[in-house]
Amino acid sequence: MNYLSKWRRKWHQFLHDEDLKQRIYSIVFESDTPKGKLFDIILIGSITLSVLLVILESMHIFPHSAYLALRITEYILTFFFTVEYLARIYCLKQPRKYIFSFFGIVDLLATLPVYLSFFLHGSHYLLVIRAFRLIRVFRIFKLFTFINEGNLLLRSLWISAPKISIFFFFVLILVTSMGTVMYMIEGNVPDSQFNNIPNSIYWAIVTMTTVGYGDITPVTPTGRFLSAVIMLIGYTIIAVPTGIVSATMVSEHKKQEKRRCPRCHRNGHEFEALYCKYCGARLKQEKPETPEKERRADERF
Repeated sequence: MNYLSKWRRKWHQFLHDEDLKQRIYSIVFESDTPKGKLFDIILIGSITLSVLLVILESMHIFPHSAYLALRITEYILTFFFTVEYLARIYCLKQPRKYIFSFFGIVDLLATLPVYLSFFLHGSHYLLVIRAFRLIRVFRIFKLFTFINEGNLLLRSLWISAPKISIFFFFVLILVTSMGTVMYMIEGNVPDSQFNNIPNSIYWAIVTMTTVGYGDITPVTPTGRFLSAVIMLIGYTIIAVPTGIVSATMVSEHKKQEKRRCPRCHRNGHEFEALYCKYCGARLKQEKPETPEKERRADERF
């Protein structure tokens, strides 16, 4: 019992050791210190090596002993990534934010496949997910311009999501309708490949996206005419999502350009930013347009 109580006391001290947490935090989360930068470089190298090991293992050109060495190396790297993941959770005051963040989910998914491979054959090939962790290279080498542009792209995609969803729903209705019409036209032809509506919808999707596998082709003049119409529609609407995202990116970029720091007069700040990311001065808050103003702006067109 004394040994158990001593172990519990040491475990409690370990969980509440703020000095240790701060030291670990400065290593695993910050890249400004020499130890932090060295850790990040080792981490990037380990991730790259791990992805290469998975690729080499899938080639089946090495002797059995080599595959055994590859697998042992993979287990060692997985143990390192597991300790790193637990260390990130340990040193944070609010670990839930990291666990459910983009990098937290990627870090977890990058570690699980090896453990799942003990129960599910072939699941360790999912380790290529670790390649997403290489995004950290932008933070390590201070490539903040790329990070800002990436944030701008993600924000534009998020804002454009409702419009793209409506467009996707419209295209879904269109290909379903076109596929059904093609089934009515080609379905009665002997040995027709349009023998059911799902096959016809599949053909309409392949044709509208201008992929054109050629596994299903119409033979009647009316069916070929409808095929030409669907191809032209596909060329017309295929660039619509790109235009929606591009217009949103331009709008968001203009918002960033408008936000100029009153002290250092530099722009490029996020719309939600409260302080200048260059000098720390408080930024003037931009009032978002009210729905009434947006409605009036839409009525002009």
